[in-house]
Amino acid sequence: MHLMRIALPLVLLSLLTSPALAYTSLSDHFLKLVPSGGDDFDIDKGKLLAPILIPRVPGTPGQVAAQEHFVNFFHKELPSWSIEWFNSTGKTPVTGDREIPFQNLLFKREPPWVKEGQSNLLTLVAHYDSKIEPKGFIGATDSAVPCAILMHVARSIDRFVTQMHDEMAALGEGGTVPMDMGVQILLLDGEEAFLQWTETDSLYGARALAERWETSYHPANAFYKNPLDQISLFVLLDLLGSASPNVPSTFLPTHWAYQAMAKIEHRMRQLNLLESKPAGPFLPDAEKKASNFGRGMVEDDHIPFMRRGVPILHLIATPFPTVWHTMNDDGAHLDMPTVRDWARIVTAFALEWLDMMEVEPNDEIPAGR
Repeated sequence: MHLMRIALPLVLLSLLTSPALAYTSLSDHFLKLVPSGGDDFDIDKGKLLAPILIPRVPGTPGQVAAQEHFVNFFHKELPSWSIEWFNSTGKTPVTGDREIPFQNLLFKREPPWVKEGQSNLLTLVAHYDSKIEPKGFIGATDSAVPCAILMHVARSIDRFVTQMHDEMAALGEGGTVPMDMGVQILLLDGEEAFLQWTETDSLYGARALAERWETSYHPANAFYKNPLDQISLFVLLDLLGSASPNVPSTFLPTHWAYQAMAKIEHRMRQLNLLESKPAGPFLPDAEKKASNFGRGMVEDDHIPFMRRGVPILHLIATPFPTVWHTMNDDGAHLDMPTVRDWARIVTAFALEWLDMMEVEPNDEIPAGR
């Protein structure tokens, strides 16, 4: 990612979507049941995070190991999620004429009755590649932790998604655009520059996928014309895992979604559900005025999608963590209470977005899950 101080073109703002028709907050009871992930985020033995705390440069064995970790997790624990690969190749400034493979991974859960191009999809995104230099760079905040958080979110919401689908099918509901909500986890490759950040030396996977989805048309009778059109919100996580993060609200059209997540954080702190003790909230811009938007943003994987009209919620610590692009961006320098708190906040947000108060549980979720 790269900090870019520009005026955001108003045409991009006008293309982004308006708030959803309905949005129901989780009850206090439901918030208390949202899991933190516990030991699954342990840096040495954690089921979700530890296997990703390795160099993951595109085209290397470390990246293959990370891919296998993601795919095996969904195959074994979340078999109802579909798995898709989106492969491309590209030349980089440091590899000359040799084509480097870039492999995006998509894990998706839709209502079982929907036809192609019918569901609107909450899209949770992180990049899983790591920077080629310095040699041996791990990229714990950048972005092993965001990837592990999204795995945790998928696992945590899965039982509620299943229950929702079963109840809707029993009642003969579904088949309308507002009700046919789905969720997808997108793990992007090739975010990092190989030499120096430019429009062509960065975002390799995101650029290829956004272009592909723009021209992948659904059947003529589908409600959404292409996969980009199906994205109800593109939530990009990056540079998360250091203590006391400051995540600003960048885009006015999705500020209402930012406010919803900030409200979750505030309520969870009031209920003593979060472990970290930051100097201020992770999400401090809930009261940001409309006149203060449009002056700058961080270049990241959302750019190719935003340019095509996709609504973006960018969750990136700004200023960047002090470990950014250094060898200290490793497991030992993570703040684990902050990691687990992010897991809780993003999980609760996904549950709210998917309207899961309809299936609020009465039971207790086992500790540590």
